[in-house]
Amino acid sequence: MGVLPLADGPVLRDLADARGITYGTAVTASKLTGTYGELAGAQFGSVTPGNEMKWASVEPTRGSYSWSGADRVVDFAAAHGQKVRGHTLVWHSQLPSWLTGGSFPPGELRTLMTDHIAVEAGRYKGRVDHWDVVNEPMNEDGSLRRSLWYEQLGESYLADAFRAARAADPDAKLYVNDYNTDGLGAKSDGLYNLVKRLLAQGVPIDGVGFQAHLIVGQVPSTLEANLKRFADLGVDVAITELDIRMALPATDAKLAQQKSDFTKVTTACLAVARCVGVTVWGFTDSDSWIPSTFPGQGAATPYDENFVPKPAHTGIAEALGWTGGGDPPPGSSCSVTYTVQNEWGNGFTAALTVRNTGTVPLDGWTATWSYGVGQQVTQAWNATVTQAATRVTAVNLAYNGTIPAGGSVSFGLNGSRSGTNPPPTGLLCTTGS
Repeated sequence: MGVLPLADGPVLRDLADARGITYGTAVTASKLTGTYGELAGAQFGSVTPGNEMKWASVEPTRGSYSWSGADRVVDFAAAHGQKVRGHTLVWHSQLPSWLTGGSFPPGELRTLMTDHIAVEAGRYKGRVDHWDVVNEPMNEDGSLRRSLWYEQLGESYLADAFRAARAADPDAKLYVNDYNTDGLGAKSDGLYNLVKRLLAQGVPIDGVGFQAHLIVGQVPSTLEANLKRFADLGVDVAITELDIRMALPATDAKLAQQKSDFTKVTTACLAVARCVGVTVWGFTDSDSWIPSTFPGQGAATPYDENFVPKPAHTGIAEALGWTGGGDPPPGSSCSVTYTVQNEWGNGFTAALTVRNTGTVPLDGWTATWSYGVGQQVTQAWNATVTQAATRVTAVNLAYNGTIPAGGSVSFGLNGSRSGTNPPPTGLLCTTGS
């Protein structure tokens, strides 16, 4: 495949926004710096903590909480104008040993569960947009998994979990989430019937998440139909943990098939009115769970270990309406710099320079970045500048979109601020009009 430079190519979050959905990624809190952080902030409209919100992570010792990892993800999302998908409140796995090794009567176990939900969902009230309230409750045959929760509390634990989550955060969207439910089949039938039962009981379930841990060449042909039947129940649907693995080593043929598969999944979501978005389970192969879980398999995400976009990234973009083609013109790339020229009271002036770092002329450019809390663009010149929450996008005007190789153009803005005026994060330049 052709190498797509870091700062070039389509921006998935912007393309998805234009189609009315959100494209997100799972992240690892400790890695949200450097190139990893820049790409996570620039390319994706939502983030999911991969492990940082699971029970064993936040309450390893009973009554003793550790929120640093989860806080870092939520703070990162706020700084980059992103949504947060909370993952997960009730699961059979990654539970603390004090819980799995304890001996709790049903009443106490139920209270432990609902108290945990109240504490965690309550802590992030108003900052988490979607919660995976119950994760992986189904067996492959469509029956309910005989988890710690089901064994002692029966099916009622699901209703109690959703009601506790609604009480803790009335505005968050509440989901049940599972794997191997992407196409029509016994397991998805069981999940479908479960959702129907919960809705009939008045349980506040807002959506169903389909993890979509898939294999190259094996996207279910019934994916769209399956999403639609759940949506027809009156709930939202989302692809929540998408990755598409292959037997290693990766080849051009496998990567081409993977591109087609990512396109199919994205297209299926777009075809269903209540599909609110797609989340990839890690955007780079350097942060993927696949190799350690499926030995000999991997290359399951849209970026390789060196943060180079794979054909899958282009496939997603094309499904979202990007018409820029497979790769940018050879030698096409750009960079952007940001300098604060003046500060006063509660205002500031900044100058930005876009430089053509490639070997061919640029025909259009876009600069993006994220401000910290309290900075707001009030005026701009020599570019069309828009701001959504903390995220800022600047697009060339008709007269300065073409930049010769080695050349540059500048634009500027005035802004307001409250408190300090830290430099922006995730500063990126992309080419193309």
